[in-house]
Amino acid sequence: MRTLRLAVSALAVCVALSACGGQDGTGDNPTPTPTGAQPVTSPPSPDPSTPGVSPTPGDPVDPTGPVLPPPPRPSNGPTKPPAGGTTLTGTVTSGVEPNCLLLDSYLLVGGPRDLLKPGTKVTVTGKVQRDLLTTCQQGTPFLVETARPG
Repeated sequence: MRTLRLAVSALAVCVALSACGGQDGTGDNPTPTPTGAQPVTSPPSPDPSTPGVSPTPGDPVDPTGPVLPPPPRPSNGPTKPPAGGTTLTGTVTSGVEPNCLLLDSYLLVGGPRDLLKPGTKVTVTGKVQRDLLTTCQQGTPFLVETARPG
């Protein structure tokens, strides 16, 4: 009998709370916050009936805004060898994650690990793979095809 009373009481509380759940007595108008401001549920959009008002170019909500060109590469960046790959020369540094190696701003992926060690000056050939996901959290992925002391 005690279990039945407890179940009926719990059910009555749930019904009472769900019945009161979306009713604030003001209709469709949102209730002001303690600061007096109305809650924001979506960014404002320009009124199409207002002539002469349009989103500003470059506005995040305006997909037709101008596209900026990519930043220029540093002058000591990669060079294109005749074979169609890219060559980088410099000193290998450690990344912020274990087993991650960087050369300038490029993450070295693959290649001979006996040669590619932090502090070693090398010349590597390969290609940039911008869409490659890694756990290294830094550098543009560079797939190493060949490496030699440099």
